[in-house]
Parts: sequence; C-alpha cells; structure tokens
Amino acid sequence: MRRSRLSVTLAACLLALAGLSPRAEAANLLDNPGFEAGSLSGWTCSSPGASVVTSPVHSGGYALAASDYGQCSQTVSVQPNTTYTVSAWVRGNPVYLGITGGASTWSGNQSAYNQLTLTFTTANQTSAQLYLHGWYGAGTYYADDVVLDGPGGGTPGTPSTPGAPRTTAVSYSSVGLSWGASTGTVAGYRVYEGNAVVATVTGTSATVSGLAACSTHSYVVASYNSAGESPRSSAVSATTTGCVDTGLPKHALVGYLHASFANGSGYVRMADVPAAWDIVDLAFGEPTSVTSGDIRFTRCPVTECPNVESDADFVAAIKAKQAQGKKVLISIGGQNGQVQLTTTAARDKFVSSVSAIIDKYGLNGLDIDFEGHSLSLNPGDTDFRNPTTPVIVNLISALKTLKAKYGTGFVLTMAPETFFVQVGYQFYGGSGAGDARTGAYLPVIHALRDSLTVLHVQDYNSGPVMGLDNQYHTMGGPEFHIAMTDMLKAGFTVANTGQFFPGLRPDQIAIGLPAAVSAGNGYTSPADVQTAVNCLVKGTGCGSYTLRGGTSPALRGLMTWSINWDRYYNWEFQNSHEPFLNGLP
Repeated sequence: MRRSRLSVTLAACLLALAGLSPRAEAANLLDNPGFEAGSLSGWTCSSPGASVVTSPVHSGGYALAASDYGQCSQTVSVQPNTTYTVSAWVRGNPVYLGITGGASTWSGNQSAYNQLTLTFTTANQTSAQLYLHGWYGAGTYYADDVVLDGPGGGTPGTPSTPGAPRTTAVSYSSVGLSWGASTGTVAGYRVYEGNAVVATVTGTSATVSGLAACSTHSYVVASYNSAGESPRSSAVSATTTGCVDTGLPKHALVGYLHASFANGSGYVRMADVPAAWDIVDLAFGEPTSVTSGDIRFTRCPVTECPNVESDADFVAAIKAKQAQGKKVLISIGGQNGQVQLTTTAARDKFVSSVSAIIDKYGLNGLDIDFEGHSLSLNPGDTDFRNPTTPVIVNLISALKTLKAKYGTGFVLTMAPETFFVQVGYQFYGGSGAGDARTGAYLPVIHALRDSLTVLHVQDYNSGPVMGLDNQYHTMGGPEFHIAMTDMLKAGFTVANTGQFFPGLRPDQIAIGLPAAVSAGNGYTSPADVQTAVNCLVKGTGCGSYTLRGGTSPALRGLMTWSINWDRYYNWEFQNSHEPFLNGLP
C-alpha cells in the first residue's frame, strides 16, 4: 500500500544462482537451436520485436535478436531426477539464460559473443522450459547456438498419465479422490501432495485421511509399474469442511481508510464510509522503530485533517459499522511502516501493542501490509514450510498468538506485493542469490493458511511477473489479474526448491487494485477488472489464458487502495464494483 505512487522495479532484482551437479551425456534437445531455420520456429517469444538476424551471428547464418525484457523460450521433454547442461552464446545488452523455476545466469553488456553455461537437475517432472530474456529497458540483445544437453524425456515401458483427478467426498478430516485409469501395464497408483506420497492404491480411487479441518490441499496422481512411474496428472484442490463463518458476504468489497494521514485525497470520517465496504482497513499502525515490534496507531492530526472526528465519535462509528455486519481492522505496515521482528522480545511487544490497539477501538482483527524490507529470507532458508529466518518465524508466531487470543471470529488479512508472493514461482530469496525478499511472504501465508480470512495481493506497483503459463504478465489489464489470481488458487512450485506451494481456497482470495490513477501504478478500468473477475469466477472472457486452478465461484472479491482515493474520484470503484459483485453467482 502506498501513501504516494511508488513503482516496484522487478527486473533489477531478478538474479538467480546456477547450481552445480554432474553432467548427463546426450544430444541437444532444442528445436532450431541456432535459428538456422531463418525463423523463430520452435521458439515462443513474448517480445514483439523478436526476430532472426543475419548479423551479428556466432556461427551459421542466423541469430536471435530481441529487445528489452522480451523473452524467447522453448519447452522440451526431460527425465525426472536427471542433470542437464544449458548454454548459449550471447552479446549486446544484458541477457539472461535460465530454466523456468530453476537455475539461471546472465551476462552484462558485451561487444562480442560470450558463452553462458549452467546445469540443472530435474525434480519429479517430465518437461522443462529454457528461456532467454533481456534486462528491463536495456535494449536489444543477441543469442545464438543455444544448447539444452541431456537425455530426452520418456521412460520406455511406463504407463501413461492417469486421467485428471476429481474429488468424490470431503469431510472435516479427509478428502476422497478418483481419476481415470492409465493405459499400459499398471501395478498401482501414487497420490502426491507436493513431492510427498500420501496414498498408494491399486485402483483408481483413494481417500486421504488425517487432515486438519478447513484446510486446503492439492493432489496429483501417477501410475507405476516395474519400469518406472508415469508422468503426473493435472492437480485437483480440495478443502476439508469445518470452516468458521466470518460473517462476510460471499463476495466482498475491501478498502483501506487513511485514518492516520490524508495523503492528498482528503480525510474521510469513519461515519461517512459508505455501507458498500465490507472490510475497512485502518491505515496504518506503525512501529516506534524498525525492530522494536512496538506498534502505535496515531489518528490523523487536525493540522492535516481539519475534519477529523473525536476518538469517541470514531469508536462509535466503528461500532455502528460492526452492527451492520462490517469488519474494521487495523492495518500494520504500509510504505513507511517497516516492521522487522528480529527477536522474541520484539515478537512479544508486537503481540501486546497490537492487542492494545484492537482492544482500544474494539476492532475485528488485523491486516498485515508489510512492505519494503520488513520481510526477507536468510541465505539457506529454502523451505517455505519450515522457515528459519527470525523475522519470518517471529511474525508467524505473533500472528498465531493473536489468533488464539481472540478466537475463531478474529479476521486476519494480508496485502503483500507480487514481488513477495507470485515472484516466488521464479525466484526465492532464501536461495542466497538475487533479492532475498522474493517470495518472502510464502512461509507466512502457508503457516497461517488455516487462519487466514483474505489474501489480497497488490496487483499494482509491480514489474512484469511470470505466470503459470511461463509468460510475463504486465499490470494494468485483465490478463495480469487473471494470471496472478490463478497462481494463488492453483498453487505453484517455488522457484528451484522443488517444493509446491498449495493454492488457497477461493473464499480466501481477493484482487488488490488502485482505486484511481492517483492511487498507484497499475490502475485498471472497471470494465477490465470485471472481465478478469468473470474469467476467474465463471471461466468466460479469459482470452488466450487458460486457468490452471479452474474457476472460483467463491472468489472473495476486490480490495482497493483506497476508500479516500475512491471518494476523491467520485466513488468510481465502489459504484462500479459493488453491484457487480452482488450480481455474481
């Protein structure tokens, strides 16, 4: 969330470290690796300026030329748990060579061709995508003689991929599954959650038991015989029963209220917030110092907000909103409120100080809007399921303590930027290379997923982000919101860790948007927002994008920064989207 416009420049932070492991012997698996077809045949290029050129070339008659952040990629069949070597000759402006979700390397400005090389080892996968792309805004790069060296995919004699799994029965502690049979000789089937086998059966159905109530899980199925295991099926997600009713409507409108500053948009009294807003986030509670954990909420001074109401009127207005079924939360952080819980003492102070704010104003819960350098991962902290970085561990502990203190009705929301969530698909900070903040919210979201009411990632102030289609998506249009939200629903493999981040329930997901052009970079027109929501909820109007997580009829709704900016622009966001959300199935 921003008090003023601030763009997060993604490209300058996207560096990853190439892993080292033994080389596999085989031939180049790429089609048209030297572009000698005289075309981009075999390659998929996102840059409209990508082309083959006759000069400069490394060898032969042609090479690739692409501009700026343009990406050219190629997907090939590979074998699981196998090491491959990748190389390319490059020159010109900075250029990256990498494997999507895996290792990458890069070269700076070069007047002559130089060779980039790396190795990577597959996990339990049967395909891999090699890519080349440039540096944001840097200009044209050239590439030639690209190699992906290793054994081709497919193990002779293994069964075919099982049919897509579906849920058959769901209880508070179990999920029933069934799927289509594989062809060929089949000894049995393994059901995976991430890389863990959770059931092994001889038929085409299974029940996974011992699950927590109101918890979301994602499963794939593979068949096997004496020759090996088939490729894994597509994923299916399911949520066990036992979820607590938060009192929110099926589709909600969430807005931030500038309660401690005006930000050029003017102060809005709590009593004047329209009834359209189902969750009102008070911006912001901020720490006395970055590492103190001592959070203070100071209401806007009269000198900045001449129409500010008294504390008594403010509290009375909050109670009136709650009597209408609305939820009012304190939001912690924002652009200026850096919070680093580096010690257990800071963690405990965070709990006590946040509790004091909640109790003083009679609030329904808490919103975590940590930005900047609040969250990052220490080198070597690569398992989002078991984080070791103190600022992450202490935040998780603090939030669990607050949830336990206030009970099942406690509303917990989070508003991370894409850099801290979806970018974790391509880069994860704990790998020790690049920006340590990439994906840093993932362990927090995962640890609190059974207590999390709504996650509304900020789909603005963002650089281009790679989606599950392995293409870069740029903010401002419906496709960006579709791709970013689909990642939250479907889940995704976390960079080169080999671990799968399970998707959230649709009722836990909302789309974060700026209310107006002055509120943040990435403003999206109401028509384009509604196109994105119709795709996600109904599966219509998705354009060229295919939903990996399926439709989400229970998608929670929309969040905006901010109510104040929406009022400043004559309530365009509220008036456009409240009736639209109410009209959804």
